[in-house]
Parts: sequence; C-alpha cells; structure tokens
Amino acid sequence: MIEAHILTLIRERLTSALRRPWGPLHVLRVDGRVAGRLDGDRAARLAAFDRVFERHADGLAFVPAQDGFERRTEALDEVARTLAAEGRLSPWRAERYAVGPGFGARPWFLLERAAARFFGIRTYAAHVNGLAGPRDDPGLWFARRSPQKAIDPGQLDNLVGGGIATGQTVAATVVKEAAEEAGIPAVLARQAVPTGAVHVFRHPPDGIQDETIFVHDLWLPADFTPTPTDGEVVAFRPVDFGTAARLIAQSEGPDRVTADASLVVLDCLLRHGAIAPDAPGYLPLEALRHPAPDDDAPA
Repeated sequence: MIEAHILTLIRERLTSALRRPWGPLHVLRVDGRVAGRLDGDRAARLAAFDRVFERHADGLAFVPAQDGFERRTEALDEVARTLAAEGRLSPWRAERYAVGPGFGARPWFLLERAAARFFGIRTYAAHVNGLAGPRDDPGLWFARRSPQKAIDPGQLDNLVGGGIATGQTVAATVVKEAAEEAGIPAVLARQAVPTGAVHVFRHPPDGIQDETIFVHDLWLPADFTPTPTDGEVVAFRPVDFGTAARLIAQSEGPDRVTADASLVVLDCLLRHGAIAPDAPGYLPLEALRHPAPDDDAPA
C-alpha cells in the first residue's frame, strides 16, 4: 500500500491543482443553456464582437441573427481566427469540438480546439492507463510530453490521451491517439477497457478547463514497448504503483505529472486497490474524481 504521507501530498497537490474557479465567471448561453464560461477579461473581449454576441445580466448570448448551427459556427470561426491573430489562443489545431447540451447531442455550434479554454466550453477526452506486469502487482507507463507542446510542455502524462473531436467516438479516439502518440497497433488499442470517467473544472492561465475524461485501462504485453511517433511525446517510462503515486504527488520539478493525467492515475490507483479504503484521507481522494456537478452545465 502507498504510504500515508504520500497520500497527503497527493491530496494537497490535486486539491490545489484542480481547485474550481473561485472568481466570478460570465456564461455564454445558447437557447438559455450554458455553452461556455469565461473570466471577466475574456468575456469583455468577446462582447466587443457585437455582430456575434450581446450582453446579458450574467454574461453573453448570441445576437438573434446568429440563430442556427451554421451561422454560429461560421461566426465563431471568424472570432477564433481574430483571437488567434491577437495571440490570445494556443496554437491553431485545425480541429473542431462540437458544443451542445450534452455529449453526443445535436450541437449548437462547432469551435476550433485552440479556442476551447478561452470560451470555457465543455470538452471531452479519452485517456488510457498503460498497465503491464502481473495483475496482482502491475506497473504503469507514463509518457513524457514534448517540450514544444503549448500546454504542459515536458511534463509527464498518461500513456495515451487526446481530445474527442467532432465526428469522433470515444473508441475511435483511443485507437487514433494510441497509434499517433505511442505506436500502439489498432488491434491492441481496441483491447482498452473503459473504466468510467473523471471530471476537471479549473481555471488555468489559458482560460477555463471544463473537461470530462473517459478513462481506460490497457494491459500491454510484456514484450511491447510504446514508441513516440507523432512528436507530441518524446519518451515513455514504466514505473510501479508506488512510484506512480509519488510522481502525482509532486507539484514541482522535471517529473511533474499534468493535473488531469494525475487525476486519471489517482483513479487507477483507487480502482486497483493500491490505496486502502481505510487509509487516511481516502474519501477526500475519492471525491477529487467526481467534483460536485453544476446543474446548469452540459452533461
């Protein structure tokens, strides 16, 4: 089992890293429903696009002329390109997220992925824990993100992880990202087992991260070694569960694990019994996986 002081460090680090936004947020509404959340500066910038948005008491809404999927999507593409030209977004991805009342629901609009956190839209991702070794004492693979990545450069990450773009399923995203990031053949990637979902709602420097992560476990053969293929990952590292716990407890240093990947690893450790239910702080750790829901948010 993992030492009590390591569990305390994990709880302290993730409670801080995953803290819900504490300041007032401005909502972007569609048909009365929340489509995004913005801090004051970002809301003020969007309000200046007065052919697209109008101010309401608690935030913004589309002007009546932007009354359908195609018009909203076209208008937001122009807005996002302007924001990118102003240096307000992460690097352009040429990949869109569907934004609607729930996952898989008919979308209100599509939005360039680079603008997701600026607008504070609900996003969805698929992450994979790479497990290896005996089932009663498994190890876990970590990926090292490229130092050129715009978000969390050089940090450790789950074996595989990626956002679910419009038109993609969870399973297809796992297969795609597994091949691109770790050289995992499709026949093996399809063996990844869905184990549930965790949620992140926080305020990093680039906006609001409001993301549901579909978590998977993939048992890798003893003779298989992940290989970086697309430049987003530069190396892979296998560790035992005890080392995995110590890694996600680190808030600084070269081996820091991204906040969302740390939550996925914590979920894995809890599910596989590496943290005993009667361990100090077990319930606060458990609560980190599923923060209190916002009743007005997309499902």
